[in-house]
Amino acid sequence: MRPMLFAGLLACTFSAPALAETVTVETAVGATEVPARPESVVVFDAAAVDTIAALGQPIAGLPSPLYLDGIDAAKASAEVVGTLFEPDFEALAVMQPDLIVVGGRSSEQRAPLSQIAPTIDMTIWGEDMVAQARDRIAAYGTLFGKEDAAAQLTETLDAKIEAARAAVAGKGDGLILLTNGGKISAYGANSRFGWLHGALDLPEAHPGLSDDTHGQAISFEFIAETDPDWLLVIDRAAAIGADGEAAAATLDNPLVARSTAAQEGQIVYLDAAPLYISGGGASSMMHTLDEIISAFGADSES
Repeated sequence: MRPMLFAGLLACTFSAPALAETVTVETAVGATEVPARPESVVVFDAAAVDTIAALGQPIAGLPSPLYLDGIDAAKASAEVVGTLFEPDFEALAVMQPDLIVVGGRSSEQRAPLSQIAPTIDMTIWGEDMVAQARDRIAAYGTLFGKEDAAAQLTETLDAKIEAARAAVAGKGDGLILLTNGGKISAYGANSRFGWLHGALDLPEAHPGLSDDTHGQAISFEFIAETDPDWLLVIDRAAAIGADGEAAAATLDNPLVARSTAAQEGQIVYLDAAPLYISGGGASSMMHTLDEIISAFGADSES
């Protein structure tokens, strides 16, 4: 019964008149032609939600939960259309959006969602995430006819990067950690969080870490032996609102306490969601950069 209902809804969808004007934008899978200036947009990628909202573009449909702050206006005007992993296909077929954006956790849904409306994959992942973030800003600017706003957003992002790079310069090396309850993983320059090394010229305390999605599992002994000048900590449980041991409690350990980072008060607990949930989003990146500037820049003013 459900497939028959869905098929009927799709028939209604395809009977809608197509938009005549199109534009070509760069996506995660190459250049793609889509309707220009779509009025009804559904977004299933947290980083895309972040950047599109930063450009002032209304969003008609969003997944829930999204775990993002700073997008209250977008949430207030958007219909809930499933989760990041499970879109509500029937609701979308009734809505008949002009465009659907997927990415990251929802990228596997691109083909089935394309049966409802033009769908683009705007995943940001892998090396040089800052360059990818700039590319996505430019693409959304072209897509929504907001080129000036996109140029301004990119200029602001670049200025934050320069300020963070200046704050980090000469302050020593760093080790990026993700805590998940009592477990700890380390992330290197080629990882999902590695742009904090590459874009800011922050030396790695332990070069050669695995670039696996889940990082390289490490022990407290590893932290003591590596002896980083700075620890940049991301709490996965906090990012997704889950119960579990907080990152500060996990790292309250005699071996960690021996590290230079602990001795110098240079353990930085970064706001987790902007990195773990919406990594590559323009506003999320700038939020993290502000945290880096505040943490590293404090000593330079004394």
